[in-house]
Amino acid sequence: MTDFLVMAGANLWSLAGYLVPFFFVLALVIFVHELGHYLVGRWCGVGVDAFSLGFGPKVFGWRDKHGTDWKLSAIPLGGYVKFKGDLNGASVPDHETIDRMSADERKGAFQFKPLWQRAAIVAAGPLANFLMAFVVFTAAFMLSGQYVIDPVIDKVVAGSPADEAGIKSGDRVLTIDGEKIATFEDVRRHVVDSGDQPLAMEIERGSTVLNLKAAPRVTEQRTSLGVVRNKTLGVTSSSLPEHQHLIHHGLIDASVLSVNQIGNVIGQSVRYIKGLISGREKADQLSGPIRIAQVSGKVAETGFVSLLTLAAILSISIGFINLMPIPLLDGGHLMFYAIEGIFGRPLSRRTQEIGFRIGLALVLLLMVFVTVNDIVQIQKS
Repeated sequence: MTDFLVMAGANLWSLAGYLVPFFFVLALVIFVHELGHYLVGRWCGVGVDAFSLGFGPKVFGWRDKHGTDWKLSAIPLGGYVKFKGDLNGASVPDHETIDRMSADERKGAFQFKPLWQRAAIVAAGPLANFLMAFVVFTAAFMLSGQYVIDPVIDKVVAGSPADEAGIKSGDRVLTIDGEKIATFEDVRRHVVDSGDQPLAMEIERGSTVLNLKAAPRVTEQRTSLGVVRNKTLGVTSSSLPEHQHLIHHGLIDASVLSVNQIGNVIGQSVRYIKGLISGREKADQLSGPIRIAQVSGKVAETGFVSLLTLAAILSISIGFINLMPIPLLDGGHLMFYAIEGIFGRPLSRRTQEIGFRIGLALVLLLMVFVTVNDIVQIQKS
């Protein structure tokens, strides 16, 4: 019995090691997203009925002097801001309530605000996610510094694309596809973003500069998080101290690096979606809550700064996904507003209702797919 209790306690402790960091990261990202909607909505004079972290039944909360019900709900996998005039947290209009509103009540309803204000309120959520990432990255570059490795090759794997291209140990990468290479991370970025084309590389070997071409190869690796597909060149970075540096940046340089980092994450997402459409990428690389929880637990072991960095990356992804033109998501609402701006009138109630139902179905299907995919990939690992 004692052994059983010890084993059960160890399993619960291990589970908490994944769940606590996961819920911290998720709650932070969701709170920032919904706070963006809330603050711009309040600035535009829209009444807010509810601000919820999570879905489903209310666990606890309070009501402020403006009448907003701030609450933590039972299902902690999302959140919402319900504005006056909304049927639910997805900003689906409550037409029955709207039709009964008096002129004074309509002044504070979301649906009766000017088009630019409605668009600003909707866009504020994703923009808040990007702003959060910017702040975290900038602070990390300034306070923790940036660990930089020179673009010098240490080892070349036999039979790898780099070996076949003629790259040798000790080579320094000067440019890739015409872009100057300053760090080994720049090399990794070009490899990941290479697509189907070989990389045109300018290599410094002693006093000689060589022009070589190497086509990264896709490999599959089994990890504790499932099967991960990577593009590789078959080289490792130099381990010599003179090629490794810790740089603390000022505010301006850190800000520029943060913007570049955000752009890289968004760019990788766009290229992955294009790869899915063209068939070059596999959908099994999509991660859901289970694998995100695993990653959160492992990253938390390396420190709080690393966990915040993961939250920043996830925040960018959440912001980017929400801007996709799918009804029910922020991007879907913005698409409807763009149509309204072009034609001078909103889409019919029936059309919007059909769009929201299609959007809900797509979102639910995606959630089911990534959850099942998480389970399958973990079983394979």
